[in-house]
Amino acid sequence: MMNWKPVCVAVGLMAVMAVGSTFADPAAKSAAAQAGDKKVVSREDVVYGRIHGAALLADIAYPESKEKLPAIISVHGGRWVGGHKKDGSTIKVDQWAGFGFFAMSIDYRLKGCTPAPACYQDFQCAIRYVHAHAEQYNIDTQRIFVIGQSAGGQMTSLAATLGDGPYPRTGGWEKSSNDFRAAISVAAAYDLPTLDWGPLWAPPGVAPEEALALASPNRHLTKESKPLLVLHSDNDKSVPIANALLMVAALEKAGAPHKFHRYPEMGHMGINDEVIARTREFITEQTAKPVATEPKKP
Repeated sequence: MMNWKPVCVAVGLMAVMAVGSTFADPAAKSAAAQAGDKKVVSREDVVYGRIHGAALLADIAYPESKEKLPAIISVHGGRWVGGHKKDGSTIKVDQWAGFGFFAMSIDYRLKGCTPAPACYQDFQCAIRYVHAHAEQYNIDTQRIFVIGQSAGGQMTSLAATLGDGPYPRTGGWEKSSNDFRAAISVAAAYDLPTLDWGPLWAPPGVAPEEALALASPNRHLTKESKPLLVLHSDNDKSVPIANALLMVAALEKAGAPHKFHRYPEMGHMGINDEVIARTREFITEQTAKPVATEPKKP
């Protein structure tokens, strides 16, 4: 068994200031907006976890509702070295709250701060946070969905196929579930050894070929894998279509539940209108099906 250890985190003054203001007044970042006939609450820089005293931050939004809400957690792209929770690779949480969701877009530790698998451990922490706060936010834990673009899509797909794997739980809520209903993967990396920027994953103290294979979602598929929506374009210059086709072939061979949308000229697509439409369609389809049990962990 590999010995994966969390690495210490460095945070700047601005991050510390943001954390301090969040804890000083949890309602300070709250805002009300109207989405149709539903009042939406929006909060920025919510602390969803802590690593060695440093905060993991997310933006959230949700409609005030007496009915249980589905949830969607968004993970940004950026090759694990860049990006943030408000860029074009993420959902707009207010928009998804208007659709009737508890919506969450997360920041996570980037490679310049802490090498992989820290980013993935943070994402897993975010899922557990949603479970741990389901009563507070009125969330239906059987309707939690995850969406990621590029490196974020690699993480949502890995969650759908590997789960925790050998990576220790960090950040908090360690005893909470990390289960979810289905994953959406946009312009994502699936087979890291065949991708030119795959070696950026590079955890310390682990043989590169072993680390990249473990972090490749296409290597862990079974019939019990979570349902996965794959969206990719033929002219994607960041993640060639060949990477997505490897994943689709592996999904088909494993008999894993999935849906694939292939586009001729969308490039390295972000969370655009087409992605939003197909994602909402996929979520509706999955919600109509019986709830599957949690996948067996390798």
